[in-house]
Amino acid sequence: MTEFKHTLSSHDIVSSYAKTVLSNGIRVISEELPFVKSVSIGIWIDTGSRNELPENNGISHFIEHMVFKGTTRRSVKKIANSLESVGGYINAFTGKEHTCYYARVLDEYVENAVDVLSDLVQHATFPEKEFDKERLVILEEIKNVEDDPDDQIQDYFEAMLFPRDPLGLPVLGTADTVRSFTRKQLVDYRSKFYTGGNIVVAAAGNVSHERLVGLIDKYMPMVPGAAPAKQRAKSHRAHPQRKEYPKSIQQAHLTTGTVAFPVHSPHRYPAMVLNTILGDGMSSRLFQNIREKYGFAYTVYSFLTMMEDTGVFGVYAATDVKHIQKTIDLVYRELHALATKPMSRTELMRSKAQLKGNILLGLESTSHRMMRLGSGELYFQEFVSLESIVKNIDVVTQEDVRDVGAKLFTSDQFSTVVFVPDKERDEQRGKKKKSKQ
Repeated sequence: MTEFKHTLSSHDIVSSYAKTVLSNGIRVISEELPFVKSVSIGIWIDTGSRNELPENNGISHFIEHMVFKGTTRRSVKKIANSLESVGGYINAFTGKEHTCYYARVLDEYVENAVDVLSDLVQHATFPEKEFDKERLVILEEIKNVEDDPDDQIQDYFEAMLFPRDPLGLPVLGTADTVRSFTRKQLVDYRSKFYTGGNIVVAAAGNVSHERLVGLIDKYMPMVPGAAPAKQRAKSHRAHPQRKEYPKSIQQAHLTTGTVAFPVHSPHRYPAMVLNTILGDGMSSRLFQNIREKYGFAYTVYSFLTMMEDTGVFGVYAATDVKHIQKTIDLVYRELHALATKPMSRTELMRSKAQLKGNILLGLESTSHRMMRLGSGELYFQEFVSLESIVKNIDVVTQEDVRDVGAKLFTSDQFSTVVFVPDKERDEQRGKKKKSKQ
C-alpha cells in the first residue's frame, strides 16, 4: 500500500488531498472538505466504448445499466431504495474512455454509499429475467438520441472523424448489437476490465482519507488484476469530407470540425482559451456574429474534447436550410481570423477570466470535485491542483492562441455533417394521413 497526502489552500478554501494504492491495485483518492455536510463518491472503471469492437459496440453501456438490476445481496428495488431512503442518490455514466458509478450522500451515510457502489461493481448478477426488459430500455434510449438531432449529429461526426476505429462508434451501441448481447458476454467483459488495476475510487466531501481507505479495503477485497492494454486511435486524421443526411426535422443541424489535441498536449490550455473565445457563451465570437449580428441560429457553439491520445474540435449550429452554407462560411471566417490575426488583450483577458470562473464555480459542488479527481487520476496519475490549472491558463498569450488556431483551422481539413429537413418525406406522410381519414 502506497500513500500520498497534500494539504491544499485556494481562495480561502482549505482541503486535504490524499492518494493510496491498495495491494489489489485499486487507487483511492480523496479531497477532504470539512466545511460541507455531504460526500460524493465515484468508482471509476478505466474502460468505455473505445475498448469495444463493432460486434460488441455498446457493451460497456449495457453493463452500466445491468448492474442496477440486481446483485447477490440486493434486488432491483433494494438498490433503488438504498441511498434515496437516506436522502442521497446514485447513478452512473459511460463515455468513450471511462465508466463511472457514483453517489452523493450526507456524510453520516458514507459507508452506505461505499457498500452499495462496491456491491454493484463487484457482485452484479446480470439476471436473465431482466435482460430483455433492459434491452428495451436501451433501445428506447437509442431512439431518444435519434429523435434529438443535436445529440445524434455528434455520433455521425465522430464516425466521420474516426472511421474503422472504436472512437467512431456510438457509446450506446446500435439496435443490432444491443439485441445481440448475452449474459456471458457481459460477464466476460466485466472480468477483463473490472479489475483492481483498472479501478479508481474518488471521493470529495466531509470524509477523512483514512476512513475512506478503510471502507474500500473492507468492501472491495478484489483479487489483484492488472489494467488491460488500452486501444489507441488508428486514424488521427480522417480524409476530410462533407455529408448531408435527410431527417424529419424542421431546421438544419450542422457540425464541422477536425481531430484535435490529446489531454497531455502542450497545446491543452491555449486550446481551452481559444475554444472559450470562439464559441463558449453569449460573449463568444460565434454567438455574437452568427446569432446576434445575422440571426442565422438560435444555438451555436464550439466544443473541444481531449482524450488520452487524441481529441476532437468542432462547431455546432442549428439554422434554416437556406442559411446552411452562409453559416458554415461565417464559422470558417471566424476560425481563419483566430488563426491569422492576434485577438485584443482585452478579449484574451476576458476569456481567461471566463474560463477560470467556470472552473472555480464548479468547485462549489462536491460532485464536480469528485469528477475532477477521478478523471485527473485516470489521465494524469496524479492530482492536478487548481493553482496549477489557473497558472497554466494565466500564462497563455495571444501568440499561443493564434498558433493553436493555425494548427487546427485549415478549412479544407475540416469534416462536416449536415442534417437537412426532409420536407418531401414529411409531405408524403401528411398525404397518407389525410387519405386514411
